[in-house]
Amino acid sequence: MSTPVIPETITVHLGLPDDKTAPNVRVPFVDYIKNVASSEIYPTWPDAALRANILAQISFALNRVYTEWYRSRGYDFDITSTTQYDQKYIHGREIFENVGQIVDEIFNDYVVRQGTVQPLFTQYCNGTTVTCDGLSQWGTVDLAEQGLVPYEILQQFYGDDIGIVRDAPTGPNLPSYPGKALRLGDVGEEVRTIQRQLNRIARNYPALGQDLPLNGIFSAATEEMVKKFQQIFNLQVDGVVGKATWYQIKAIYNAVKGLGELTGEGLTIDEVDRIFSKILRQGDRGDPVRTIQYYLSVLGFFDDTLPKIVIDGIFGPETERAIRVFQQQQGLTADGIVGRDTWDALTNAYNQVRASLPEQYLSASDEIYPGKFLTPGQEGPEVASLQRLLRRAALNVTFIPAVTENGVYDAATEAAVKAVQERVDLEVTGITGPLTWAAIAAIAQGV
Repeated sequence: MSTPVIPETITVHLGLPDDKTAPNVRVPFVDYIKNVASSEIYPTWPDAALRANILAQISFALNRVYTEWYRSRGYDFDITSTTQYDQKYIHGREIFENVGQIVDEIFNDYVVRQGTVQPLFTQYCNGTTVTCDGLSQWGTVDLAEQGLVPYEILQQFYGDDIGIVRDAPTGPNLPSYPGKALRLGDVGEEVRTIQRQLNRIARNYPALGQDLPLNGIFSAATEEMVKKFQQIFNLQVDGVVGKATWYQIKAIYNAVKGLGELTGEGLTIDEVDRIFSKILRQGDRGDPVRTIQYYLSVLGFFDDTLPKIVIDGIFGPETERAIRVFQQQQGLTADGIVGRDTWDALTNAYNQVRASLPEQYLSASDEIYPGKFLTPGQEGPEVASLQRLLRRAALNVTFIPAVTENGVYDAATEAAVKAVQERVDLEVTGITGPLTWAAIAAIAQGV
């Protein structure tokens, strides 16, 4: 999860959630709110009452979108058109002029609980034939006639600790699922999201085990917790976070946090922070840039059309030019910016090259990073390759302790990796990513 944006569009199911004969319609979010407001409230109400109701309607819809309330349950829409579950939407209806003008002014404002970031689940009812714990639509009229402003009216129903987010940015309504399964060795913000959500779920389901470090690395411990989750919730137990597991984790996380409830626990800003950049562009620096440069360098070794670059951790003009050439090769927008699509294409191309090495390079395959992070507790041929590389590197230096080639990322292997990381000024984690692998390979080559 990240901080909310106002979606450009919203998909509405014109019926009850399980009515498979009812169609879905995708409409601009602004038009959806105008329709709901014109269907739910009267244009003759005082301006303050109209604005308070519209803010509640905006927040309600944004909560459904942000939590993927329906999509995390397997539906292909964001919200329904029925007041039995959501708010009233009549497709194709006329819009009241004054209501439309107000929505145009405040469509990117929404209600939050102070100290949290998710749009509040602003439950409401008409206050006459139906009452509830949230806002009373007719009650807003009385309060407006008493002279209360919209914020004060909302406080009467949702508490003094609410806030209003003003002028939130707009953006496409994209699914949170990254589009490909996450598995052992993957790294990124999506992995960190899963780790954070599993840790919170474990407070309600202790059988999941101890907290995972929020490092964004799909470690052996992460895989084990995913398997336990899958077992508890009757999913295929493979330790891989595909679409079904991703959304089941999100649905349970939403439930234990109460994100779809008026009095839920809420999300704080530190629960949606990022340690992995969404995009990298010219001017950026650091290990993420160095990682991109490493992949480009390996690809460039086998492809003369890719410009040669220096692995220095600085996203300069040379790196941008190499990215643009790579994007053109892959049929992507050649903007020189590394977003999700470019990063996925880069790692896929790297993995394809490594899987189809020319025969003359097979003997040096251990020197090429296997395309996934290796972590303590992991087993397999990639770990054995790492251990062979460490043993070769230890012949050239004295600071690498001895390891055994047993295919198990044991304590000795972790200690050797940490020794290299400390010597070459990488973060000392004991985890082997592309930069650590490249450093070990360089030492093994006598560089």
